[in-house]
Amino acid sequence: MLKVLKGLKSVKARVRRAGGGGDEGMSTAEYAMGTLAACAFAAVLYKIVTSDVVSGGLESLIGRALNAPF
Repeated sequence: MLKVLKGLKSVKARVRRAGGGGDEGMSTAEYAMGTLAACAFAAVLYKIVTSDVVSGGLESLIGRALNAPF
């Protein structure tokens, strides 16, 4: 196991010396795709949470929590 970790460190050092690894962060296109994916995910979650089944379940859960004996 220790040999594998040492090997990975040496490979990482060689890549860094060769100039690969200087590309950090996301480009504008990657930000755009990430934003689009986040918006799509938010839209799906909104549809799920506002559906009748989930809405009724949340109302029931909140009602039981508020009426719980202490």
